[in-house]
Amino acid sequence: MKSEDNKAFVRRWFEEVWNKGREEAIDEMFAADGLAHGLEGDEPIRGAAAFKPFFHKFRQAFPEIKVTVEDAVAEGDKVAARCSVRGLHRGDSLGFAATQQPVAFEGITIVRLRDGKIAEAWNHFDFMKMFQQLDALTLREDDK
Repeated sequence: MKSEDNKAFVRRWFEEVWNKGREEAIDEMFAADGLAHGLEGDEPIRGAAAFKPFFHKFRQAFPEIKVTVEDAVAEGDKVAARCSVRGLHRGDSLGFAATQQPVAFEGITIVRLRDGKIAEAWNHFDFMKMFQQLDALTLREDDK
């Protein structure tokens, strides 16, 4: 794939999967053995099937999520994309009750493509900012 095609692929990923909520696009675009780093915990999400629970949890929390690819740079089989994310917290799937609060945060992903699918992605989204906007960060008594 050419650089412009690779950038278009990453833009399509965010549009189809996140903005339109098309679960079937995950199977179309994420390799069965693909890896997604930096989304949940220390271990990468492995494969399209394992990505779907994360997708459902996030889309349930933010059903009208809007991810905008602000910039994309491609070289070889990799694309780096700077994104802005907006949403309204309407669901309880993040482990606490929906706040009905808006969120706006940014992130960067580097995606490696193979055979027209995501083979590996390194994600750095500002989830801390998102949780701060939802007042979801509290200190435990022993952390004070």
